[in-house]
Amino acid sequence: MPYKERLEKQIEELRVRMYEIYNNNPTDAELLRISQELDDLLNRFSEQRQYQCSN
Repeated sequence: MPYKERLEKQIEELRVRMYEIYNNNPTDAELLRISQELDDLLNRFSEQRQYQCSN
């Protein structure tokens, strides 16, 4: 699977997981960890898009 597609899949899986945790317990400390991981993936995705547009 290409890198971009793997990133998209991971982003979607984490987004769903974060939403599920929030719905069950909005004060769960796991939300912060997932949010930070999601931020990292979104940054990588953005960098990937910028790289592709510049080539």
